[in-house]
Amino acid sequence: MAAGKPGPDAAVDQNYDIAVIGGGINGAGIARDAALRGLRVILLEKNDFGGGTTSYSSRLIHGGLRYLEYGELPLVFESLHERRRLRHVAPHLVKRLQLIIPVFSDSRRGKFIIRLGMIAYDILSIGKKIPRHRMLSKDEISTEAPGLRQEGLKGGAAYFDAQITFAERLVLENIIAANEAGAEVRNYSPVIGINVAEGKVRGLQFVDIVSGRETEIRARVVINAAGPWVDRVLATVNREMPTFMGGTKGSHIIVGEFAGAPAAAFYVEAHKDGRPFFIIPWNGQYLIGTTDIRYEGDPGDVVTSPDEIEYLLSETNRVFPSAKLSSTDIHYAYAGVRPLPKREKGPESAITRKHIILKHRKQARGLISIIGGKLTTYRNLAEQAVNKAARLIDSESGPCRTRKEPLPGSIELEEATDSLKTNSELSLQCVERLLSIYGSRSAGIANMAKLREPGGFVDEAETALAAEVIHAIRCEFAKTLIDIVHRRMMVGLLPDQGRVMVKEIARIAAGELGWDKIETKKQFARLEDYNARFRPVMDNET
Repeated sequence: MAAGKPGPDAAVDQNYDIAVIGGGINGAGIARDAALRGLRVILLEKNDFGGGTTSYSSRLIHGGLRYLEYGELPLVFESLHERRRLRHVAPHLVKRLQLIIPVFSDSRRGKFIIRLGMIAYDILSIGKKIPRHRMLSKDEISTEAPGLRQEGLKGGAAYFDAQITFAERLVLENIIAANEAGAEVRNYSPVIGINVAEGKVRGLQFVDIVSGRETEIRARVVINAAGPWVDRVLATVNREMPTFMGGTKGSHIIVGEFAGAPAAAFYVEAHKDGRPFFIIPWNGQYLIGTTDIRYEGDPGDVVTSPDEIEYLLSETNRVFPSAKLSSTDIHYAYAGVRPLPKREKGPESAITRKHIILKHRKQARGLISIIGGKLTTYRNLAEQAVNKAARLIDSESGPCRTRKEPLPGSIELEEATDSLKTNSELSLQCVERLLSIYGSRSAGIANMAKLREPGGFVDEAETALAAEVIHAIRCEFAKTLIDIVHRRMMVGLLPDQGRVMVKEIARIAAGELGWDKIETKKQFARLEDYNARFRPVMDNET
């Protein structure tokens, strides 16, 4: 994507009630909520929607069982009820997931403590539609997972939470819904200045990276939902602002099926530091993580370190001895920075995961910063943030509609599913893949596809449609090859990072976006550089 020279200021008369900075899950949720209430909204993201912290989570929609240890009962209660809502408004993305907690003789948390936690979890999730927990004997847990370490095994517990295979798509669903409700949404549009006059926010300037044009807009409220980049956004205000962020780094590794691999997800206590981590069946692979390490650098530069890789491999091999995983078994690894409040002392795990909606009353009235927040609770955070913004502008906006209103991909989902399953040209594998990514919008994509013609699919297995590339560009704001591969079609999360499909995807995208041979080559090079970030490098490798 080549940026041109900056042009003159444009759209200086554009006025908005709310300008949202940040196109991750929180910013997308805020934009959708505000637009549905009839407010004039613009959302600005410096890169691509969902390309930051949201992409680097454990991909769970969960209550946060671990938060009970720190007495954060209100957060667990909120999370469990938001989990139920998300399963209702986005059933194509959010699926029930069974997790098992093994207890060993050397575990720091014994069966009694685990049982107390399970009981509290069930009580706090009153009204849920998934089964209650079960305590498991040694024989029962061994039957569930024959490959589990037997030495010192005392039993465990089984309970249910939920999984979102493609968190990036949850962001996009909110972006699409916000746009359909009237919000202007712009990716590749970094904010370069926030204007404050007489102690009040007046507007901001941003750059369109594609054209290089600088634009100034007026906004009555600016919501800084930039995740771990919150302080960097505050640095663009035309007056001195305090800092708030103290993020921690979380890393994951992705591996294939291994000897003794469990069918269910496991929530395991690490022997080295006692921190729980997950081993989760995910996207035909296994997701293992996460770590929790203080991080002070640029969140955009964060990568999984050799020490973290060794930690996750060794702990997994300890619990599943026949796995014998090594770095060569890793398909890819990823790391992100949690946007947590600054805390100088204490363990990283003790830093609250509650969100803070901070109004900058002293420095800039009308400026709000979002600190913290979980993927699971983004909708409730958005509701609270828009409530505060509406009061600031004394708006007679409508009520929040996001508690029950389905996201676009779940509207008429049953009808779309039936339509796809009767399409004789699509394999069951293709249908299931399409529904897991696009939900009810899959039917429209399939109707667009010319399956009998050459180029109807982008892979030999005929699971991914050429029409998805066109849909990504025309309907989902994709501008680069990385956008399409990693955050629209989701083939970048396959074991080979979608390499066998990329050439055909690029050919179709080039025709749709007008790339010449030079630009197409640049897009390939940028994709390769992007993919390289996720390939683990160990200390003993050269």
